[in-house]
Amino acid sequence: MGKTIAVANQKGGVGKTTTAVNLTCALHREGKRVLLVDLDPQGNGTSAMGTDKNRVKSGTYNVLIGDDPAASIVRTKYGDLLPSNRALSGALIELVDVPDREYILKKALEPLRSGYDYIMIDCPPSLELLTLNGLVAADRVLVPVQCEYFALEGLSDLMNTLRIVKRRLNPDLDIEGVVLTMFDGRTNLSMQVAAEVKKYFKDQVMRTVIPRNVRLSEAPSHGKPVMAYDPGSKGAAAYVALGRELIERNEKGRRSDG
Repeated sequence: MGKTIAVANQKGGVGKTTTAVNLTCALHREGKRVLLVDLDPQGNGTSAMGTDKNRVKSGTYNVLIGDDPAASIVRTKYGDLLPSNRALSGALIELVDVPDREYILKKALEPLRSGYDYIMIDCPPSLELLTLNGLVAADRVLVPVQCEYFALEGLSDLMNTLRIVKRRLNPDLDIEGVVLTMFDGRTNLSMQVAAEVKKYFKDQVMRTVIPRNVRLSEAPSHGKPVMAYDPGSKGAAAYVALGRELIERNEKGRRSDG
């Protein structure tokens, strides 16, 4: 049974989609069966996986309104993709009166779980119905945290959201890990933010730190994860390491459960 991980942070610009896309590619390169679910109407994750979001005829929107999710999956060189585009924004209006609307994605992904080792969900940078669907469908949440001043402020809001979702909608939800992104070891601010995050989350903070790297910013415009765009870059090396760390954590956890 595959593990479903939502990549989420209510704050935008923290490297959420970058993390979801590149972690999907890293896991795929490690021989894992991976599906990326693009739950963001902007469709940036779809573009970064090499798929033209403007030509998407069937994707996450169709899944949420009841279509077969298997029919919408796109096979890419970097892992499987459930694509998104602006049509997904319409789901917010169409589902407003649907009973148990927070559970739609969970029910839709259930038949797919046995076919994957990991299902990654790229959530929108806000708390609304789409994000709630992602958090309810997930077993765990991976939280990217930008190493800048306002990151800590947004983090407390996210933790409050996760507590509410866990209490009311998904009692099994827990944190998979916290990933420090856009880290610049030359600045005191990055060091201070990293220290504060580690103080609060302790061993939930991933060992791998994602550096501020221009190649990470350039790769999506070429429709590629950074490992395909510039495999020798520091950004690519960091996400390869993060993928291996995630696998290591999960395999260690399975051995402990056994």
